[in-house]
Amino acid sequence: MYQADKKDNKTYKVVVNHEEQYSIWLNNLEIPLGWKDTGKSGQKQECLNYIKEVWTDMRQLSLRQKMAYSAK
Repeated sequence: MYQADKKDNKTYKVVVNHEEQYSIWLNNLEIPLGWKDTGKSGQKQECLNYIKEVWTDMRQLSLRQKMAYSAK
């Protein structure tokens, strides 16, 4: 039977793609193409907290660059 409060004890790693979008990935799985390891790993909430801290601008890198160029 599923328990909603069951603790997730898996280890995750924080990954980032070329557009500087962040996600978490199970530590024991190969990172998908287009993503790279940030070097941060830990339990799920720890990784999510890290992403919340470092990913302060949710816009894609290409959009941020285009907007910066347009502002000149």
